[in-house]
Amino acid sequence: MTGRNAVGRHLALIGFMGAGKTTLGAQAAERLGRELVDVDAEVERATGRSVAELFAAEGEEVFRRHEEAHALAAFGSAEPAVIALGGGALGSQRTREALAARALTVLVEVDPDEAWARASSAGRPLARDRAAFDRLHREREPVYRDAADATARDRDDVLLAAAGVRVGIGLLELLGELVPGEADVALAADAHVLGIHGTTVQPALGARLSATVELLSGEPAKTAAACERLWRALRLGRDGVLVALGGGSATDAAGFVAATYLRGIDWVAVPTTLVGQVDAAIGGKTGIDLPEGKNLVGAFHWPAAAIVDPAVLETLPPNERRNGLAEAVKTGLLAGEPLWELPEPELVRRCAAFKAAICVRDPLEHGPRTGLNLGHTFAHALETAADYELAHGDAVALGLLAALRLSGLDTSVVEQVLRPRPVQADRDRAWAALARDKKARGSRPRLVLLEAPGRPLVGVELPEREVRRALDELIAE
Repeated sequence: MTGRNAVGRHLALIGFMGAGKTTLGAQAAERLGRELVDVDAEVERATGRSVAELFAAEGEEVFRRHEEAHALAAFGSAEPAVIALGGGALGSQRTREALAARALTVLVEVDPDEAWARASSAGRPLARDRAAFDRLHREREPVYRDAADATARDRDDVLLAAAGVRVGIGLLELLGELVPGEADVALAADAHVLGIHGTTVQPALGARLSATVELLSGEPAKTAAACERLWRALRLGRDGVLVALGGGSATDAAGFVAATYLRGIDWVAVPTTLVGQVDAAIGGKTGIDLPEGKNLVGAFHWPAAAIVDPAVLETLPPNERRNGLAEAVKTGLLAGEPLWELPEPELVRRCAAFKAAICVRDPLEHGPRTGLNLGHTFAHALETAADYELAHGDAVALGLLAALRLSGLDTSVVEQVLRPRPVQADRDRAWAALARDKKARGSRPRLVLLEAPGRPLVGVELPEREVRRALDELIAE
């Protein structure tokens, strides 16, 4: 795992007064399952005075000493937290050094007019004169920019930053600026993706691009033999970066190669499919398939960055968009929100942020992250039994149908949005694959179900006959 995300590190929010750091910090902390440390609130609690009272009684210099002490105490804690810093906290060199060493730092951006309206109405001691307020904003802005690893305007921006994910129209053209480091880069993609996006990506990577390696298309890329081809083609040093351009299969396979080449090099995920942008490229899970099951070999290896440009989805054929929509429905069911109804760019951003938060919270899938497998135990079994000729989205749609049926919930959303149909597959082979699923205990499948939308149940064990009946209902006669 790299240091370019908040996995195992504090997440610090900085910015000018009135930016909303405390509000966004509370929202992010809830999603990440972390404590919120609001440094101003800690000072007030310790001194028994409000910030305004402390300024009036003791002066700004005394307040800054209290502020620095509480900020350093927060950064010194071993338990990762969300830390909201006051607007002037970066005036302390020791605080800036602690930020650089112990936290992923996100600048919460705010329009000066909005900041003034909030801060002046709240009686902030440094928000009494508009001219002085604007001058202070101009002075502090470069300090914020220098310290920040990312910027945000709302909760989902903060959560994406915590996972090292950038989402935005036009990012493909900026790829050279967004790939971390200065060492050589190798680009891995299949011929189809290179034909569409290579003329944008290769010039964007510029002189750092040392090689372009062609991957197989789709699931055939996720075999040991295909990985060997990529391992042998790479000529990167340990400081090199492998850029994976393509769908979920490309990022799964290239990420696994990056995890194992030279015992681990940095990689960057650049998903070009809806499946990849809302799900597969986020969270550091990489893997390849065996004949006995999907993703049975893999590693947790977080990308140094995930660069998500929804504009590339304009080239997607309808079947690929349907694949991704299945993952969006899954995410919406887990979130308890109809995310699949959003316009595509916002759908991508919201789904990616939801997954990013869960993955940062549980990077090695020991707890809440297991819930992201909703429908996938059945889906992977069907894909295996169909020799990986079944589209992933179609398999997930069927898996969601089974999960909702076993949960005793209404299936109409899946049926109306995804329209799943039973598929041709070997029943016994599908059952064998399901029993060998990574989450199984012994040969007993452990399922993700829903108590209600937004309330997942993980590790559910049901009688074998119920699970097998649910699986059989997904397979055509």
